[in-house]
Parts: sequence; C-alpha cells; structure tokens
Amino acid sequence: MTTKTTLPARSTYDVVIIGGGIMGASSAWFLTDNPDFDGSVLVVERDPTYATASTTHTNSCMRQQFSTELNVHISQFAAEFVKNIRSFMGDDTRIPELSIRSFGYMYLANNKAFADVLWANQKVQLAAGAATQLMSAAEIKAAYPFYNVDDITLGSINLVDEGYWDGGAVFDWWRRQSRERGVEYLSNEVVAINKNAAGTSVDNVTLASGEIIACGKLVNASGPRAARTAQMAGIDVPVEPRKRYSWVFSAEQPLDRDLPLTIDPTGVHVRENGGGTYQCGAHGNVDPAVDHDDFAMDHDLWQSHVWPVLATRIPQFEAIRVTSEWAGHYAMNTFDQNAIMGSHPQLKNFIFLNGFSGHGLQQSPAMGRGTAEWITYGEYRSLDMTSFHYDRIVEGRPIIERAVI
Repeated sequence: MTTKTTLPARSTYDVVIIGGGIMGASSAWFLTDNPDFDGSVLVVERDPTYATASTTHTNSCMRQQFSTELNVHISQFAAEFVKNIRSFMGDDTRIPELSIRSFGYMYLANNKAFADVLWANQKVQLAAGAATQLMSAAEIKAAYPFYNVDDITLGSINLVDEGYWDGGAVFDWWRRQSRERGVEYLSNEVVAINKNAAGTSVDNVTLASGEIIACGKLVNASGPRAARTAQMAGIDVPVEPRKRYSWVFSAEQPLDRDLPLTIDPTGVHVRENGGGTYQCGAHGNVDPAVDHDDFAMDHDLWQSHVWPVLATRIPQFEAIRVTSEWAGHYAMNTFDQNAIMGSHPQLKNFIFLNGFSGHGLQQSPAMGRGTAEWITYGEYRSLDMTSFHYDRIVEGRPIIERAVI
C-alpha cells in the first residue's frame, strides 16, 4: 500500500466516496474500469487500518441461498468475479488467481414453518440458476454423519459457488489498482455535508482537517456509520450498528470432511476454517443497536449459549478450545435488511450504498458495479438495482429477505 495521505490533492472531485471499506473500494474500482467514466474520484476513510471495519470482521463467505431473485443474481456475479478476477482486472499478472472453497451453506430447519420457508426459497433459487438441494434428516446424516439431526425436519444446501473466498485479496487489489488508475484515498473524515441554497444538491463536504471539498456526486459508503453520515445531509437512513460475535476454535477430534457453513435453528452458525479449526458466529437474544465504537466481547454468550449449541448439533465439538475471538458490526437495515442504493429523491447527487445487514462482502462486486453505472449513466446497465432504491423506504415498501443470518 502507498504512504498514508491525510490532505486532498485538489479542492474539487467529480465523485467523493465516504468510506473506504469494501463497498467504497468496489465502487471506486468499477468507476475506473468503466470506459465511459473519466472523472476524478476521492475516497475518504477515517481509519485506513480498517481495524474495526465490518470488511475485516467478516466470515468471508458467499451464498446464493436467498429468498429474492435479485440477491441470488448479486451473489452469482460475485462468484463470477472472484473466479475470474485476473481477467476482470485487465489480465494483471500480479493479481492472484482466486477460487471459492465451495463447502456450501447448510440451513437446518427443525419445524414445519421453517421447512416451508426453505421449500419456497429453493424455488426462487432454482429459477435463478442456483443449485440448491433440499435434504431430509436421513440424507443429511448420510452425507454428514457428524451432525445430530434428531430434531431436524429439512436441510438446504448448495455446493456450487457457495462457501469461503479470499475477500481480503479482492479488497486489497481493488484499492491498489484504483490508486494506480488515479483514485485518491484520503486518511481523513467528513464532518459536514453542505448543500446548495435550494437544498437540491450537495455542493461540498468539510473534512476534519478543515478543507472544504466540492463534489459532483457524493456516495455514502460508510457501513455501520451510514445513518450518522446521512444525518449530516438531513437524511434519515434506517441503518444501525448491530454487534456480531465471532470465535475461531480448534477441535480435539476434527471432523473427517469439510463442514458446510451450518446455520443452526438457534441462529448460531459455524463453518470449516481448515487445519482442524472452525469459525462460528452468533449474537445475543437481545440485539440492540450499539455505539459505533463498542467492540467489547460478551464472554458469557460463548459459555452459556454458543458452545452448548455447537456441542449439541455436532457432538465432536464437545471438546474444543477457542483460539481467537472478536466482535464486529453488521450495518443493519432495520427496515427490511436489504441494500439501500441509488440517489436521494430530492438531493439527487447524494447516492446511497448502505444497509447490507451482513451480506456486504459477498455483494460488493455487484453493488460497486451498479453504483458505478448509476453514477456514469443515471441507470443500471447490468443488474437492475432500482428495487433497492431509497424511495421504497419513504413509501413504506419493504423488500423482505427471509434468509438473513
């Protein structure tokens, strides 16, 4: 990476992106890759170490098991991009060839209502070209004998382009190549968004260091801080930080085959990590919004809830040892847990890229591409993302995504 820059090189940019995490990086890169965009881009990131960013606290997995067709297609593009990253990025031989470790996601239903949801979701997924399979408890046990399936009525899994991928490598190369193509990354913070007299456009932003930067378009890609950023422009966005806990552990008796990313009916999820280690995640029964700087662990949650669930579902996980743990934040869209994109209805050059509710890393290729298209053309040229626009929030039209972990 280049030396940290804290002051802007110029006083005006065609596009200013607030937030240099995975969404900001994707949007900046796709702008540079669009032959019809020739403008200047500034990415403002308050913490260039990304120590507490959602991007660095992710499971780094992707799935196609969603309940809405558009979300399935969004993940399919992610898979296409990751598996062909070098060709997407100009056949740059410095970029590693990547793949997806397709151990799949295994949703486990323990009642008829949840089984019915899996049946309905599979129909959507198959129609969109996914390879989702439904499995009885006996079929699950035969394929994965380590599970306790005594209470399970149905399982759902997809072993095609669903599993672990190296999100960190994609993130790093988006930033590196964007810089080489002229995108400016700034270690600073936007502290004010200033509109024109009519209130119909963002004129400029004020940085913490005091500079005032004019912009043609402003992108809010500030993750869990999206609402705080939008408030500077007088806009309400239903996005808040929700704490999510993660643990990596080793097993005294490692499993004899890959462990799918398993979503237990309790909501606890666990996946293969390699080398006899596993990664699991959960949140508390009470799931409030938290302070943007609150990353304290809830140590009792592991002992009283997570470990007992793991040991019940996979008896070999009775004897395990935690090797690392952390807390991160979902940028939770409390309206409908789906992305918020596009322009504000009145403040036309204020562009949303918010509320991914835990799906951000896997959705970043399609979302960055879509945002670059919207900025360049005022329309989408690949996947139509207009159903995710902010208008639906104003009009009270939620898009319910039933497959939220």
